[in-house]
Amino acid sequence: MSNVIDSAVVALNEKLGAFSDGTAKFVIKDEGAIMVDAGGARAGDDEADVTLTASRETFEGLLDGSVNPTMAYMTGKLAVDGNIGLAMKLGSALS
Repeated sequence: MSNVIDSAVVALNEKLGAFSDGTAKFVIKDEGAIMVDAGGARAGDDEADVTLTASRETFEGLLDGSVNPTMAYMTGKLAVDGNIGLAMKLGSALS
């Protein structure tokens, strides 16, 4: 597992904690994937209600607040596949 994924798991657990609204997968291009659900964030690549895909730089910006999730989606820097409502809840939780 990459250091990027390890750091992202820690950051997501701090920001989101347990996410009881469903399952989400964050795919960081060229790094790996992170699952978020009621158990918190962990490295993994399972089925999810929504999958969000971004570059490392975009994902790090989402975590540190320098990238707005809605703008990232609208400009094509963040791809969403699946439940868009759940993606919006995640975006609000990350902001």
